[in-house]
Amino acid sequence: MAGAWAAMMAALLLGCGPAKSGAEDGGATAHQSVAEPDKNVLTFTYHRHSGDNYIDQQLFIRNTDRDSVTPVLAFTALDRHGHRLPGVQVRTVYGSDSGRLVVPYGWGFDILRFSGPGKHQVYDVRVAVTHLATARVRANIHPVTTQPLNAAGQTASKFSRFTAVRVTNPDAFEVSVRVAYLVYDQPAKGETQQAISVTPVGGLVRVPAHGTGVVKVTGGAVQAVARYSGGPAVSVKAYNSQ
Repeated sequence: MAGAWAAMMAALLLGCGPAKSGAEDGGATAHQSVAEPDKNVLTFTYHRHSGDNYIDQQLFIRNTDRDSVTPVLAFTALDRHGHRLPGVQVRTVYGSDSGRLVVPYGWGFDILRFSGPGKHQVYDVRVAVTHLATARVRANIHPVTTQPLNAAGQTASKFSRFTAVRVTNPDAFEVSVRVAYLVYDQPAKGETQQAISVTPVGGLVRVPAHGTGVVKVTGGAVQAVARYSGGPAVSVKAYNSQ
């Protein structure tokens, strides 16, 4: 989705209260001599609506630890009165619920997906940190950008049947990212738009400092791009991972 990172951050954070956190004290990891980060370094802000050309159902994650971290989060969907919606399952796009997302010092974010009875009644989420570890790789200060490419290596529209994705790292250090092809629904007025299909494009990619990399569209991504090309709402997103 279009828009500068700073503008998006400002737009999403204004007027939005923090989601509830169930963080507990951390311990030590079995394979590291350093202590596991305190789970209370993470706080959360859920933004249900983000406005035109922005992604709805975003969870912003504030990390006050000086290192990048990999959380495993658990979610409880809440209605407009703060009551639990027991029939709603919450999943993530970038994997903050499975330890796949690397969150930098400062702010990171994930995108939530809701399913089950009551999914359109979700107004907030309660977040619990079930595990937190120091990341093996540093996350970006500035987001890695994506550009779809055609078979000739030329820039292509994200709505086309592109065959590769160029990822660009604006920071002065190497990062590791994954790329996802997202397809969004067309919600009724007043409802949030959410990702109905999330397909990995390639695997983990290392992108050099101030450099680029090219990820080929293979496997299931070929079928997804062929099926949804020309559709009204798609995006190609890169996120920090390990």
